[in-house]
Amino acid sequence: MQRYSFFSLVRNAVEHHDGWQEAWRSPQPKPSYSVVIVGGGGHGLATAYYLAKEHGISDVAVLEKGWLGGGNTARNTTHVRSDYILDENAHFYEASVKLWEGLSADLNYNVMFSQRGMIRTGHFDSQTQALLRRGNGMRLNGIDAVFLSREEVRRLAPALDFSPTARFPITGAFFQPRAGNARHDAIAWGFARAADAREVDIIQNCEVTGFRIDCGRVSGVETTRGFIRADKIGLAVAGHTGHVAALAGLTLPIETHLLQAMVTEPVKPILDTVVSFGAGHFYTNQTDKGEIVMGGDLDGYNSYAQRGNLPMVEHVAAAAVTAFPCFGRLRIMRHWAGVMDMTMDGSPIISKTPIDNLYLNGGWCYGGFKATPASGWCFAHTIAQDRPHPLNAPFSLDRFERGYTIDERGAGPYPGLH
Repeated sequence: MQRYSFFSLVRNAVEHHDGWQEAWRSPQPKPSYSVVIVGGGGHGLATAYYLAKEHGISDVAVLEKGWLGGGNTARNTTHVRSDYILDENAHFYEASVKLWEGLSADLNYNVMFSQRGMIRTGHFDSQTQALLRRGNGMRLNGIDAVFLSREEVRRLAPALDFSPTARFPITGAFFQPRAGNARHDAIAWGFARAADAREVDIIQNCEVTGFRIDCGRVSGVETTRGFIRADKIGLAVAGHTGHVAALAGLTLPIETHLLQAMVTEPVKPILDTVVSFGAGHFYTNQTDKGEIVMGGDLDGYNSYAQRGNLPMVEHVAAAAVTAFPCFGRLRIMRHWAGVMDMTMDGSPIISKTPIDNLYLNGGWCYGGFKATPASGWCFAHTIAQDRPHPLNAPFSLDRFERGYTIDERGAGPYPGLH
């Protein structure tokens, strides 16, 4: 690995990084590969990395229609947690948290994973009981869960409204200490760099426009840079799962919705944990740069647009000042929307498809970013072995046909209400 002295860093900063080594190659696509992964976000790059690392398959191409990290990987609020109650989700997301805990060392790249914990506030009896049920379910699966009194919540997040006139008086909270945040673009860059080091080809500006299928078996992809033959193809395209799968003739139990978020101007440290305010469909945390990240619920209509709207900004702002009155003095600096591929039961799909050698990774709803390492690890296993790992076996595509849904739709911004 190339090393830089202090003086060379200063010189390159002045000279616009002239002479710096690229973090990964930009190769021309080869005519064929053992595996093609469609989608250069966190999940696709993680899959390619684990195919090479865990299964010795480095003849892999990752095809990205734009640039790495230009989709949902950079359009989320970067929360990492495993506070799920159903066994299937609890085991999977806890495995993901454990991978996160060693990911910087594994990739030799700082993904800035900060286990600052996550609070879910309780305000009325039914919500508190739901939080207690969730926490007890987590404990039965060996996942950390702590119940906090009102005073313990005040010590962890004193900026919350504890006044006698609070609209939603805080009675207590549920807390997962090992939850936290990571750097969104660092996860894409880290997996890209590590995959490239194992000879994976990462091909940007290469949009898939169709699939070549012969006798029920996929044999390659049509792209804006020509046809690429592949023995196996994996789809990991997040919010665009439905229409990319449709190019192969698949109709999926998925809808695509917007999930909006925003950040304020940076301020001095005021909030050192993640807070989910279920009564207001609102969540927030403070970044390392001092910005307050805020988000709410899904928009109620289907869309592929990566832009927000004023009604959701108004809702989030109102919830923010209800939970944190001092936030009313802050100015919103930036606002965005990600596109979420929502399954009908709120749980993902990591599975083989009815088309031989075509594999699907999608339907992540609210859980995509936090699942990145475990998703890539399990998807790589499914592709390499042509069968699911026990962690992702429940997330099969045909569960909707068989009636074996994993209904955890309440694992979004306000699970305390479900």
